[in-house]
Amino acid sequence: MKYLIAGLGNIGPEYELTRHNIGFLILDQLADKHTADFTVVRYAEKAEFRFKGRQIHLIKPSTYMNLSGRAVAYWLNNLGVEPEQLLVVVDDVALPFGSLRLRPRGSAAGHNGLVSIEEVLGHPNYPRLRFGIGNTYPKGYQADYVLSNFTQEEFNQLPACIDKACDMILSFATSGIEKTMSLYND
Repeated sequence: MKYLIAGLGNIGPEYELTRHNIGFLILDQLADKHTADFTVVRYAEKAEFRFKGRQIHLIKPSTYMNLSGRAVAYWLNNLGVEPEQLLVVVDDVALPFGSLRLRPRGSAAGHNGLVSIEEVLGHPNYPRLRFGIGNTYPKGYQADYVLSNFTQEEFNQLPACIDKACDMILSFATSGIEKTMSLYND
């Protein structure tokens, strides 16, 4: 069985450690744990590995956040993966920092990466793992906040949160979404 895990973010060193790039950071850690190397391919950087009989394909779209749907749709079609075996890893300002929430479907909630995916797929019916980045910003400054770096306190907590997200991704691929939600959702 094949799974496509899409970690959302923006390419370029200026975005590397920003809150909006948590999807990239989680996939980097997952690839490192399974000695999988990312290579530049069409619309993304891609890595793959096997885990408990599952073929796990990781993509970090190179289309920038607002056009993430282009990369996700291309790789779904290219790999022959059904939307139920897609997992989009994304930042969420509506959740407290470090909180993780897995859902089988849902709204984009204003997230431009999810909006793009839903526009290209034509529906919101695909699993997503939301990583809470908090919302400690003044009204009207959300864009600046998500594109800013983590605080030192958040940065110190990131490794444990990212490890949990990696565990959730592997559980999603091996145990299914319902069991993973009951075991891990905050």
